[in-house]
Amino acid sequence: MTRITASLLALAPLILLGGCEIGTKTVEQVGPRGSGTDLVVHKATTPKVAAVPPPPFELTIDPAGQKASQAYQNVQVLGDLSADEFNYTMAALTNWVSPDDGTLKNGGCNYCHNPENMASDELYTKVVARKMLQMTRAINSQWRPHFAASANGGNAGVTCWTCHRGQPVPAYRWSAAPDDAATLKGKKFGQNTPGMTTAAYSSLPYDPFSSYIADKQEIRVQGPKALPRGHVASIADTEKTYGLMMHFSNALNVNCNYCHNSQNFANWSQSRPQRVSAWYGIRMVRDINNNYISALGDVWPANRRGPHGDPYKVNCLSCHQQNNKPLGGYPMLKDYPGLKGPAAQTMVQAVATTQPAAAPTAEPGAAPAAATPPA
Repeated sequence: MTRITASLLALAPLILLGGCEIGTKTVEQVGPRGSGTDLVVHKATTPKVAAVPPPPFELTIDPAGQKASQAYQNVQVLGDLSADEFNYTMAALTNWVSPDDGTLKNGGCNYCHNPENMASDELYTKVVARKMLQMTRAINSQWRPHFAASANGGNAGVTCWTCHRGQPVPAYRWSAAPDDAATLKGKKFGQNTPGMTTAAYSSLPYDPFSSYIADKQEIRVQGPKALPRGHVASIADTEKTYGLMMHFSNALNVNCNYCHNSQNFANWSQSRPQRVSAWYGIRMVRDINNNYISALGDVWPANRRGPHGDPYKVNCLSCHQQNNKPLGGYPMLKDYPGLKGPAAQTMVQAVATTQPAAAPTAEPGAAPAAATPPA
């Protein structure tokens, strides 16, 4: 009896660990054998891609027809579209953000417009929608490098549906975390509050976003030399960086090897192309949060702000929603050419005007010159 009990106790840890791994996994080798670059995906946790709504109607563009800016008053964005394509895009936007399905007090067009004066800017939602349309066109025209490793040759792009999925406010958003007060259990110092939308249920800092995808703090923790002098980042910054990486992993439903080679996380030459896409994605999200969302300032009412009074902003989960390609890479933009935006310089060029075009390869965390992102 004693031997049986001892055997069961010996097996208990294996049984418990096995319980954490129940379910079918898919394993994909994405690098050379022995390089530690296998992607492991748990099928049960992979959400189904949301059904993409069809276009509102068949669009026929008359090249000789009126432009929206001529047909309607106060059209500050999309005025370069024909009146027909403008109406088509507005109908789609209504379905993406404020469908008139009885769930909203003022669903449909009335969510943004005064029906008696459609040109009026009296509703804050219209002012916000205008800014978000500017943002969408900027993403599709200026941040193409972020989509380079995506499906359809990087041409999938984004629409309002990518984040909103039929809701006025995207389900996944964040604001600056409130200061946690000291309790009988002690002060948590911004940690030990596990949640899916923050650091993937870990005890790591639950607000890595304020520092890295709103502010522009460096996301580098590996030093160029061995310990004890090679690790130049503080423990606090290291934990915050790992919290952000956990968020990335959860938001895309991938492991670290989706971007990194586990033999050398810092080395760009051994990384996958997805790491370059992520580099641009971080800067794209900063651009969205600072130049489009926070830039609206007092336009945001109290119910659209977090506990510190800052507006709700986006992170990787807002678009990806636990898929490595938003909407599974579905090329939704092909049906809405008006959201591609006018031809513009890419953000590769725009960023390069303020930062070095490439960093020395010895610099930890720097991208290689071949990948072209600045340091």
